[in-house]
Amino acid sequence: MKKKIAILLTTVAALTAPAQTTTNQIVQPPPKYPWNSTAGAGLTLTRGNSDTLLATVNVQTDRKTPKNEITLGADSAYGEANSIENVDTLHGFGQYNYLFSDRFFGYVRVEALHDGIADLQYRITAGPGAGYYFIKETNTTFAGEIGSSFVTERLGGMDQNYETLRLAERYEYKFANYGARFWENVEVLPQVNKFDNYQLNAEAGVEASLTQTISLKTFLDDNFNNEPAAGRQKNDVKLVSGISVKF
Repeated sequence: MKKKIAILLTTVAALTAPAQTTTNQIVQPPPKYPWNSTAGAGLTLTRGNSDTLLATVNVQTDRKTPKNEITLGADSAYGEANSIENVDTLHGFGQYNYLFSDRFFGYVRVEALHDGIADLQYRITAGPGAGYYFIKETNTTFAGEIGSSFVTERLGGMDQNYETLRLAERYEYKFANYGARFWENVEVLPQVNKFDNYQLNAEAGVEASLTQTISLKTFLDDNFNNEPAAGRQKNDVKLVSGISVKF
């Protein structure tokens, strides 16, 4: 009888005892998706037979998760030649992508530009669209985007509001063994009811790491407006080289 009672008590104790976690069980922390940010500056100064100044600053940050991509950026440039202002730009943008699949996404983009030399007091462009990653690998990405935008601007002292299409592509390749990358992007925005009025913006550049946080960046910006303000050129190009810091 005592033996049966002992077996019963042992069974009850085993059934009611809390489950123990094995010592070799590893709890995986949730994945982290940090913001990746860079800030850069460049300065070109000449004195003597020529008297020129070109100063640039830029900052960009982005965050990517399996479903969301956010990119924000701003840049400014100021220049003089023989004490006459020849560069005066201020630019900012933000884009949010929602990924419906690994490659297909919808986006909303907002962009603002001031160019005093082109007599553009402001141009604000905003609108939705869709995009697709034709290449999406660790070191290489290539995406195309199509959408529409609403533009409000003051150009040459005249206010205008109109709608445009937006066609864009962007490409980036990272040289993993060299700490360097190449990128380029192009977008064209024709007015929907007047295709002669369009803007084309393009950028191409290279960046090479000097340390884990500091890199040397050189890029070419080209902004083309087919209907500029009176007395202004259609095309504005600037080549910028400077130091960039990651944080």
